[in-house]
Amino acid sequence: MQNILIVGSGDVARRILSRLARRYRVYALLRDASRAGQWREAGAIPLLADLDDRASLDRLAGLADVVLHLAPPPGEGQFDTRTRHLLAALGKGKSLPRRLIYVSTTGVYGDCQGRQIDETRHLAAESPRAARRVDAEQSLRAWGKQTGVAISILRAPGIYAADRLPVERLQRGMPALNEADDVFTNHIHADDLAAACVAAMTHGAANRAYNVVDDSDLRMADYFDRVADAFALPRPPRISRAEAEQRLSPMQMSFMRESRRIGNRRLKQELKLRLAYPSVDDGIRAALKGSYAC
Repeated sequence: MQNILIVGSGDVARRILSRLARRYRVYALLRDASRAGQWREAGAIPLLADLDDRASLDRLAGLADVVLHLAPPPGEGQFDTRTRHLLAALGKGKSLPRRLIYVSTTGVYGDCQGRQIDETRHLAAESPRAARRVDAEQSLRAWGKQTGVAISILRAPGIYAADRLPVERLQRGMPALNEADDVFTNHIHADDLAAACVAAMTHGAANRAYNVVDDSDLRMADYFDRVADAFALPRPPRISRAEAEQRLSPMQMSFMRESRRIGNRRLKQELKLRLAYPSVDDGIRAALKGSYAC
């Protein structure tokens, strides 16, 4: 039986575990001991360690055949020290994992001014958060070339699910950009991202990046409108970019400064993934019905 290590114990990791627990021995890296029981009940073997504490990671050496790395970078700094600590720990083992799959972000492309792009687009991260993701990708690629470990990078956009729709935002009446200033946005359902991670375990090529996005082609305000209509909520008021700069937080504005239309050909042809939720409309309908793919 293969050993799988999941690093980053959030919602998508739990969805991955539900797909793997019966076929593999799955270890889950946890910082919070109080969550160990939940993960054990779900079928994982909890490992208490912290990516910010290098000494706590020594037990990872030689442990896994496949590593699924979903942990975010630190909240500040120029580098993703967490990924660097993880790679240092894995490198101490007598044996290395055969494969490492990293969930990155489409934010590494920066603002593409609404153009249609694919994985060949040069990386031009504009926010410090995305720049740390670029550092993680570069560290992983270099480590993969040095060690022979197959590195697959999955670049995900806004992740949504039934409990991750912008319903609260709409209830609060937060505005959206008017048509002249609006940006194209990309989405992926959490179940489909989990499925892509599992697919990459079999089909992911070494040192290869994949955009994990659905087929939607929407501007951000259109997305909010669709959720509002589905949940019988008022559509968000439209404001100009100048007004938004005054009313919204820097974090909220960071998502409204970048416009991309991202293709998913590699996801479908190379990872051979059939999306359970090809569009956000499919995900919204499933949320209203209370149905899920996994």
